[in-house]
Amino acid sequence: MQLPPARATLAILGVTIASWLLVSWSGLGDIAAYAGGFIPARFSIGGVAPTLEMSVRGIPFAPRWLTPLTATLLHGGFIHIAFNMLILGLCGRFVEAAIGARGIVILYVVGAYVAAFGHFLAGPTEPWPMIGASGAVSAVIGAYALLYGEKRRTFANRRLNQLANALWLAAAWVLLQLMVGLASWGGSGGGGIAIAAHIGGFFAGLALAQPLLLLRYRRA
Repeated sequence: MQLPPARATLAILGVTIASWLLVSWSGLGDIAAYAGGFIPARFSIGGVAPTLEMSVRGIPFAPRWLTPLTATLLHGGFIHIAFNMLILGLCGRFVEAAIGARGIVILYVVGAYVAAFGHFLAGPTEPWPMIGASGAVSAVIGAYALLYGEKRRTFANRRLNQLANALWLAAAWVLLQLMVGLASWGGSGGGGIAIAAHIGGFFAGLALAQPLLLLRYRRA
């Protein structure tokens, strides 16, 4: 099957990789993680001192409301970004073919925010930054699972079969993330895995896949 050019997916890949390269070459990875990462404590009353909100070593903090997105541009190391971008490239081109460029941008952005919210619920006073595009990529995987995941016939009912395949892919995604976390343990990312963020992003993808598909073809 010949797929149309995945321009939006390629644009997200390009911006994310360029941002990681810029931060890596500057040597400010740890500082950038605090300045642009998603820190749950920033959203909790009394969680972060007002002076810390201003800047880290002269680099201003990104606005709180923007950090679910800026966090997707920051990664803990080569393995971290390479894995996320590989999965985004493989799944994103198929998802974009189904829901269009506008749809995958909406999916990615909403996925990033839902993932951040899931991470916040798991630890609202957590002072450490969550970085990486895994939550947003999880939304793309969730959409891919719902749109294309019907090959394994577990149930006779089509919708139950879709759900079962989606859950299998969700479990595999979380397991792979744990493996990547173990592989990168001790790097600048610390090896921590924001499982709640990945689950939140994945289910955002499940919830948005069909509405975005309908939106694209209703506008056509």
